[in-house]
Amino acid sequence: MAIFLTENSKVIVQGITGSEGMKHTRRMLKAGTNVVGGVNPRKAGQKVDFDGQSLPVFASVQEAMAETGADTSVVFVPPAFAKSAVIEAIDAAIGLVVVITEGIPVHDSVAFWNHAESKGNQTRIVGPNCPGIASPDKSNAGITPADITGSGPIGLVSKSGTLTYQLMYELRDVGFSTSVGIGGDPVIGTTHIDCLKAFEEDPETKAIVMIGEIGGDAEERAADFIKAHVTKPVVAYIAGFTAPPGKTMGHAGAIISGSAGTADAKKDALEAAGVKVGKTPSETANLMREIVKGL
Repeated sequence: MAIFLTENSKVIVQGITGSEGMKHTRRMLKAGTNVVGGVNPRKAGQKVDFDGQSLPVFASVQEAMAETGADTSVVFVPPAFAKSAVIEAIDAAIGLVVVITEGIPVHDSVAFWNHAESKGNQTRIVGPNCPGIASPDKSNAGITPADITGSGPIGLVSKSGTLTYQLMYELRDVGFSTSVGIGGDPVIGTTHIDCLKAFEEDPETKAIVMIGEIGGDAEERAADFIKAHVTKPVVAYIAGFTAPPGKTMGHAGAIISGSAGTADAKKDALEAAGVKVGKTPSETANLMREIVKGL
């Protein structure tokens, strides 16, 4: 069983007629995702052809849900309009919105996160600035390559898109239940802890890979949660051991100050919670491979 996204998920794409929306909708369809339509108010009523498959374009998320039964939206809307797109999805009470868009202002992310909370968190937000969710051989909502791994017993949660792909590829001989790229911005929706909880409750996920990076305290909080609530084996990798203090490294959230947010501090917290931490992605994959052999 997958978490958040399954073969039964009905997906719409906000921004389906844009270049990124078109490109990745085609890839999602090729991966077997049940994409049922898209949203663009200016092109409502039109149809978009994807290698012989015609998808309707709706004026709003609410209309798309009413016509197709969609329960998931993937957002490929430019940064300036992303907040409005996400708020529209939340107001329609869609169950899951995956925000791929990079470069959304932090105050916009705060605004739609608060809006979701004010609506009782009926809508799960993944992202922004993330690769999305991939449940191999079932469904793929986002930009994660669908051909780098197959289904299997590992659950993966990651801040980094590139490292997500690398770990999925290195563990392709084992396979994954679901990979969730949560994004590396300072304000995100779904967290490491949300995914750890879901993987712990999923009977077909037998082990978990967690990828973090310097900056903030998300990994330390995840370590506390693992120690208290997770019974399945967890392997982790923390990116940024060579980053100098006070320097922004890649993601907007990856800033360290003094001893707070360092890779060493995160590694220590995770190991204290019983997590095996790899020094490199390849070592992390080997640690997981050994764990899976013993399950």
